[in-house]
Formats: sequence, C-alpha cells, structure tokens
Amino acid sequence: MTQTSQERRRLTVLGATGSIGASTLDVVRHLGGKDAFKIAALTGRDNIEVLAREAIALGAEFVATADEDRYGALRAALSGTGIVCGAGADALIEAGEREADIVMAAIVGVAGLAPTLAAARRGADIALANKECLVSAGQVFKAEMAAGGGRLLPVDSEHNAIHQCLAAGGNQALERVVLTASGGPFRNHTLEQMAQVSADDAAAHPNWSMGRKISIDSASMFNKALEMIEAQHLFDLLPDQVEVVIHPQSIIHSMVGYADGSMLAQLGAPDMRTAIGYALAYPERRNLPVERLDFTQLSRLDFQVPDEARFPAVRLAREAMERGGLAGAVLNGAKERALDAFLAKEIGFLQMADVVERTMARMADAGAATGINAVYAADAEARVIAAEEIVGLRRAA
Repeated sequence: MTQTSQERRRLTVLGATGSIGASTLDVVRHLGGKDAFKIAALTGRDNIEVLAREAIALGAEFVATADEDRYGALRAALSGTGIVCGAGADALIEAGEREADIVMAAIVGVAGLAPTLAAARRGADIALANKECLVSAGQVFKAEMAAGGGRLLPVDSEHNAIHQCLAAGGNQALERVVLTASGGPFRNHTLEQMAQVSADDAAAHPNWSMGRKISIDSASMFNKALEMIEAQHLFDLLPDQVEVVIHPQSIIHSMVGYADGSMLAQLGAPDMRTAIGYALAYPERRNLPVERLDFTQLSRLDFQVPDEARFPAVRLAREAMERGGLAGAVLNGAKERALDAFLAKEIGFLQMADVVERTMARMADAGAATGINAVYAADAEARVIAAEEIVGLRRAA
C-alpha cells in the first residue's frame, strides 16, 4: 500500500514489548509519533505495564497480550482509556486482521506465524522481523502474501541489506548473496571452551542489542542458519547461491554478487533502527537517530569462513534448504525446543546442534508444506522428537 509522506500510516506492531518492537516504537516517535502514524494495534506478552503505557502514549486502538492469564491486568491498566483489549491466540490474530497499512511482525518464534498470516491475507505490507514465517512456512507464507497483494519488507539487518542492494542493482544476472555474521562471543573459542559456556555467556552479544533467545541463537549461529533459509525464500535463490562469512565488526550487513564480478554491499552501524526505519518509511528514506560511519576510524574489516565443526548450524541449514518442503519447520521446531532445554540447564551449549541434527535425521521424510496445518504438525512433531533426544543426551551424560 503506497501513501504520501503527509498521510498518517496505520501501523500494527506484533511483539511491541520485545527488542525489535521497542526499537520500532522508538523509530515511530522519531518519525513523528501520532502525527505520522495511527497505531491500529499493539501486542505483547509478559510486560503488561510497558504494553499499556505505550498503547496510551501512542493512542493505540487495540491491544492484546498473548497470555490469557494477564488479561485482567491489561484491562485494568487500560481502564478509562477507551482502548479495546484482548488476550490469547485469537486476540493476536485479531490484531493482525485489523486495518493497517503496515504490520511490524516481531513476535519471536512460530507463535508469530498465525497473526502475521492474518495480516498478509488482508493485504497489509509486512515488515518482517519474524524469521519463522519463512523458515517454517516459506511457500505457504509467500502464497498468502501474493494473494493479499501486500509488500514484504525484510527487517533482519542482513535481508534488509540485500533488499537495499537489489534495489540498486536489480536481480538480473544475480549470482549470489553473502550474509555476514559477527561470529558472536565464541568465534575464537575452542570446542572444549564452548562446551562449558552458560546461557548468560551466550546471551552477551559483542555488537548487537537483541533479546536473550536471539542472542543465544546468534552465539550458536542458529540465527544465521535461519537467515540462510529465509534468504532462500525471500529472494528466490538456490541453496548454493546463499553464502555466509564471519565479519566481526558488523559494519557490512550483507552483500550481493553479480555475474560480471561486481559486489554491492550495504554498510552501517550495528543498529536495528536503520532496517526498521527503512521498512516503516519505504520507499522513502527518512532521517534516523543512528550513528554515522566514520571511515577514518575504521582500521580494518575482517572476514573468515565459518567453522562448521564449531558451528554446525550452518551445515544443518544447507541440508534443510536442499531438502525443502517441511525441513525448515523441522529444523526450527527442534532448535526452539533445544534452546529451551539449554536455558533450563538440561543440555550444554554444543548439544543444541546435536538435538537438531538428530531430529532432522529422524524426520528426513517430513514431506511437502501443503498448507499451514502441515507446518504446525511438523513443528509439533519436531518438538516431541527433540524432547526425546534431549532425554537421551541427559541419560548418556
């Protein structure tokens, strides 16, 4: 949906209290707040105080918490404001269905799939920060986007960078895309050292400010694995057209290579507000409160091949890309269950990849993504099998 800069855009933020959601609302305020955007809906889960405060400050029409047990607290916090509220999975879908020009899809995990699909079916532009919409349900989600007629604007810094590069260079004679990865806090650790790290160690990202689970996914490079699959779907690529390089400085966010040998790269400070602002203002570019690069202060930009012995997530992503069908849903479902087990101290850091690999092996014939119910079924089965593998690892320890 295209509008002029003078019109207020109707915006829904799915996952408004998470890291991306909070940064989105910060960008909204910088771009004019209520004078520039009409907030159709905000959703959150646990942080009811922040959710209600933002809804009141920005004049939201509808607010939902994913946790039905917190409905009373949300209703009390919004008492007397005239803001409609709801709770539970159906309320999240209602938020996605509300009339909005653009929907920021920032709910982490498969929980974000249903409300984002609801927005896609209605024809909203989707600013996509939820990886699972494409990783778990790529073909299904893209079909719904095509039917609805909205634009898909990637918010992950890597895919946003590729989107910007393609806008400059087009996709004719596209040869490859190169996703950059910081390597996380353990890029120079030995396997022995990585086996001993805690969740707090893994959540301490050296460059980016992100949520706890995403930071741990970054440390294991499962975040990059999901981004590889996401890139394949977003840009209609073959598996061997998606490359990954370790780039510790996180200045180049991704690159696009063409058949004539040219490479286009998007550079910027590691700040998610750049990608968020790009998506919210698209196709315009607006001033954003982010650090400007000073090239005289950049002493070097380093690159190295990811070590798949220490970071097997990259190899597992390639397997899922080559298998296609429901393989992405299997990988993601197993990854989410393994991450929960690591956070609960049931398994070690390196064992997360073991759980995912064993689950993928047992579900090698998961089949095609014939519809959203098949995606949900594969995700559920992967979690069950992953739980069995976690028990097996604990018994063997």
